[in-house]
Amino acid sequence: MDGVPRRNFLIGAGALLVAPLAAEAQQPVKPRIGYLMSNSAVIGRPVLAAFREAMQELGWNDGRNISIETRWANGEAEQLPVLVRELLTLNVELMVAGSSAATRASQSATTTIPIVMLASADAVGEGLVASLAHPGGNITGMTFLAGTEIASKQLELLREIAPAAARVAVLMNPRNASHAAFAVELKRAASKLGARLQIVRAGAADELADAFAAMAKDKAAALLVLTDAMFFGARQRITDLARSGALPAMYSQREFVDAGGLASYGPSLIDMSRRSAKHVDKILRGAKPRDLPVEQPTKFELVFNLKTAKDLGLTISKSVMARADDLIQ
Repeated sequence: MDGVPRRNFLIGAGALLVAPLAAEAQQPVKPRIGYLMSNSAVIGRPVLAAFREAMQELGWNDGRNISIETRWANGEAEQLPVLVRELLTLNVELMVAGSSAATRASQSATTTIPIVMLASADAVGEGLVASLAHPGGNITGMTFLAGTEIASKQLELLREIAPAAARVAVLMNPRNASHAAFAVELKRAASKLGARLQIVRAGAADELADAFAAMAKDKAAALLVLTDAMFFGARQRITDLARSGALPAMYSQREFVDAGGLASYGPSLIDMSRRSAKHVDKILRGAKPRDLPVEQPTKFELVFNLKTAKDLGLTISKSVMARADDLIQ
């Protein structure tokens, strides 16, 4: 008689020990996302924060029902393939690529795992997708533009801001596959706008000083900086060099203006980051990248730094300032 209760007690105790293990085993596996950025964690913090916030609004909380594995190349493009391989060994279910270079590195490493572009310069022109409406592969997400027309608009605005500056330096990155097409478009626009272009190249941050020295040698009177992840990461250095050289400069992101640059015209990276989260959400819920159209920015911001304008001795006309989305004092 005494043995029966004891045996029942042992069985019951064993069941209590096993129950938590069984419950833990039944917990759904959190989807793991690889998040690859060309720049540093410090520079990319606001963009990542916007992405996480947008994901949370869509029901995905990092650390609770999703895991976001971040990797930062710190401006060293050659590190991107290494970082992609690291993420793939973690069996990520999806890659988020923060630049064209990050997308290309991811594309070279996998043709099956979905890749969401947080930002790319020209997804079609760079050959990352077949078309915006029908990407056709494992890549979708956000692209700055479908063509190079934005560069013409930036040059036009720069000519309005600094009409006396006819010789315009164009800062390009030879490692950026989209910049050659931008140069062609700018040369076409320059003839209509009465500008003479000086193409200056910098493929790494440590080449910027030489690039600006070349601008000074050829007497550039203004500067247009093309969209590029490396330039974005080095924006403080670039804006400092532009100001020290007394160059009125036009950029593609307002973050350059926040860093002391004169003016910017282009889409918001924060907004693009939030919108890329919607692509991630749809894929995690079963959609295929090839069926999700690549999206372009819907709003382009014109931002001026009035203090920098004053330091450069520029008077921006009221008609131009009236078109601005923001004026930094």
